[in-house]
Amino acid sequence: MVSANQEMVVYCFDTLIAHYNSEQAPPPGFEEGQHPLFVTWKKAVNGAEPRLRGCIGTLEARCIVNGFRDYALTSALRDRRFPPIQAKELPYLECTVSILTDYEPALNYLDWEIGKHGLIIEFTDPDYNTRRSATYLPEVAAHEGWTKTEAIDSLMRKAGFNGVISESLRNRLRATRYQSTLYTMHYRDYASYVKMTRGIGPLVNGAKPIH
Repeated sequence: MVSANQEMVVYCFDTLIAHYNSEQAPPPGFEEGQHPLFVTWKKAVNGAEPRLRGCIGTLEARCIVNGFRDYALTSALRDRRFPPIQAKELPYLECTVSILTDYEPALNYLDWEIGKHGLIIEFTDPDYNTRRSATYLPEVAAHEGWTKTEAIDSLMRKAGFNGVISESLRNRLRATRYQSTLYTMHYRDYASYVKMTRGIGPLVNGAKPIH
């Protein structure tokens, strides 16, 4: 099984920097494979808790080289919840890559473990008779300090449901749980890694160099 690793995060940073420089990213240093994956960008300023700046991925297996290349840019530039990440923000960014594994149907909406499982929910909106779905990665509920029910209710809101959340509605939803491996790297560590392995640190149009 392929696990998330440092080279995958390096490739995501390489891809974003290549975008700012209108260049091609260096080839990745990891093997090709087929997996569901996510790319998450967070921004930390003045030692504060990192804040989400973008998170997009796919729940379907796809080629991970193209997947990380595509979602590194999509999550940084086209997450509709946030303005596009600018080059000047790079020194404050950290990137997390996630490889999703072990999909299995949950018996009910409480049949999962906080901190271990990510969750996909699917349900019919009773107000509009439309199908809705959403997911949270395994680390989200624990980071937010939610109970299982709070996580489920938040997922229903994320899916676009604005009605009353009842116990019977929770019991009717279909839940799929999954696990993940992840790897996180801050830009300064990426810059140090690039300087060590390539002989020169990253040069970015529109960003101050890090010494």
